[in-house]
Amino acid sequence: MTDLSFFHTPGSVAVIGASDNPDKIGGRPIEYMRTLGYRGALYPVNPSRPMIQGLPAFGSVDSLPEVPEVAVVAVPGPAAVDAVETCARLGVRGCVVMSSGFGETPDPDGRRRQEEMLRAARRTGMRIVGPNTQGLASFGSGAVLGFSTMFTELPPADGPVAVVSQSGAMCSVPYGVLRRRGVGVRYAHATGNDADVSAAELAAAVVADPAVRLLVLYLEDIRHPAAVEELADVATSRGVPVVALAGGRSAGGRRAAASHTGALANETRVVDAFFERLGIWRARHSADLTAAVDLYLQGAAQPRSPAAGEQGLAIVSNSGAICVLAADAAADHDLDLATFTTHSRERLDAALPAFAATANPVDVTAALMTDSSLFGKVLPVIGADPGVDACVVGIPVAGRGYDVATIAADVRAFAQDSGVPVAVAIAQPDVGAVFRDAGLAVFDDEGAAVAALAQVRRHGEIAAAAPGRGRLSTRRPGASVHTLDEADSLAALAALGLATVAATRCADADAAVAAFDALGGVPVVVKGCTAAIPHKSDLGLVRLGLTDAEEVARAARDVVDIMARNGVAEGAVLVAPMVRGALEVMVGAHLDPSFGPVVVLGAGGTGVEAVPDVRVLLPPFTAADARAAVASLRMAPLLGPVRGDAAADVDAWVDMAVRLGREMVRPGSRIASVDANPVMLHRGVGAGAVAVDALVLVDGGAEL
Repeated sequence: MTDLSFFHTPGSVAVIGASDNPDKIGGRPIEYMRTLGYRGALYPVNPSRPMIQGLPAFGSVDSLPEVPEVAVVAVPGPAAVDAVETCARLGVRGCVVMSSGFGETPDPDGRRRQEEMLRAARRTGMRIVGPNTQGLASFGSGAVLGFSTMFTELPPADGPVAVVSQSGAMCSVPYGVLRRRGVGVRYAHATGNDADVSAAELAAAVVADPAVRLLVLYLEDIRHPAAVEELADVATSRGVPVVALAGGRSAGGRRAAASHTGALANETRVVDAFFERLGIWRARHSADLTAAVDLYLQGAAQPRSPAAGEQGLAIVSNSGAICVLAADAAADHDLDLATFTTHSRERLDAALPAFAATANPVDVTAALMTDSSLFGKVLPVIGADPGVDACVVGIPVAGRGYDVATIAADVRAFAQDSGVPVAVAIAQPDVGAVFRDAGLAVFDDEGAAVAALAQVRRHGEIAAAAPGRGRLSTRRPGASVHTLDEADSLAALAALGLATVAATRCADADAAVAAFDALGGVPVVVKGCTAAIPHKSDLGLVRLGLTDAEEVARAARDVVDIMARNGVAEGAVLVAPMVRGALEVMVGAHLDPSFGPVVVLGAGGTGVEAVPDVRVLLPPFTAADARAAVASLRMAPLLGPVRGDAAADVDAWVDMAVRLGREMVRPGSRIASVDANPVMLHRGVGAGAVAVDALVLVDGGAEL
């Protein structure tokens, strides 16, 4: 990983285009560094002023008393390019180019000027953040190399959270939310065009800082997955959770695919799989970036010990309604409620009034108003119960008549002594402030509290599973692909060890009847067999359940006629036995332009795209990874024993996915895309899974 620490602790900074007005873009960095504790040398560069904000100004970078370690560029257009070239020639280590009008615009001249900057920097090894960047802010050192207004609105305070974003707005917004909550932010970096230093590369440098305990990350695209993998490696090694929001990918990544798998392995699902593989939590909205920050800082995302056994959520409130609503929210987020031990129940019965509810959820009732020690009696019992791994404390009504300070102190002591993550739901802002001042994670309602706990617990699980998964394959789609017909597609899958239906390619109706007879008269399927029509059922090229020779002959002639009418003069006929299975599933693989090989598995059949129930895996992955993906499908309950029928042979399905994953990352493989749909999944141990339809695309020429 390239050392970028000089951007965080530069010994000297030049501001090119410096302004005496602290509200101007060229004036903000100087104002911030003068007031926020920067101790290095600060050199305003402006040929028209002798003094700027009380500091001696210089006419050019060449005239400075030393070569600055970092330069902030705040001059427009061609002048910015000249400034970067001068800095590179002098040996400046890094430039933060705030100027815009470069690669972010459709103007070819802007893109050309950006390339000129990069060429100049590369000649000497100088690094560039930007252009079109809001800038970098390192509050631990006071090196604020940017112009965000948010630092004026909400004064900075060093702390355990880092914010890194390609977007200036999506750097300022999380920063603002955190500072309003009183959370300190150590870094607030916006990288702009990412022409050289990417947001992921800079984030890796930030996460390496021992003072950082949480990273909030916004990526507008993921052009370089390897940089995000590097970031994840550093974060994992330090145990720093990463919460990321990702926007759209490059135009290449959105390229339409010819197969179901390509359509199903869409941008969102692939990025989901990528982040999960790396142990990164993917936020869905900007508010999600900071929703659970307080719980993360409590260490709530640490994975549970495998020896802990079955554990779940405890709910405690002075309102029966909140108990019910919190339990409903837990069910919505697939959080199990803890079952208290008999000993715990007995202790709770002794501590609470006879009319209180001591099963989980625990309703201490309105008696809290007359006895503020109730939480102090109940919570230690819950914290000692081995079945509890998280707790929601709901206090919808408090204030006058309640000893709020004592209640908050009791909840804080519970959180500290037990190590159980605690989310407090309080609707009254003034009451919530007391709990927040006590260092507790406070939410406006029980739904938000449960959602945040569910996030950090799930994040802990995916982070624990991430190490050792290896880097993504470097395989990417070739310049051209060739589509195999179904017979050749099935043969290609069989060569990989996947079970496929015994299909016979036939030239005409007579050959189709002969194939039917050879199968002993069992019901068969007759299909058109041509690479020119990948989705045959759309044109009526699939006939099912044929049981006599006349039906087979008629079906064969029909599909040949349909192919001819659609411009396929040399189409063949495929005859295969009907395979009846308990469930129709699918498995596929695809080369994504950005992320390389992906594997898809899920519910199969004709509605696979209309009502998708699929998961994406990025190889290499293990059978355990594939089983976990299967278990997360909506159809998963159907895979177990159903009304006396045996469980489906999930292992056979998983084996197909693993074999495809291995092939997709194999050096020299030419398989570019696979659809095996449907795969007939049988019930019973060792019953197997059989692909009865397949579409394979290969890189390059027609021969596989």
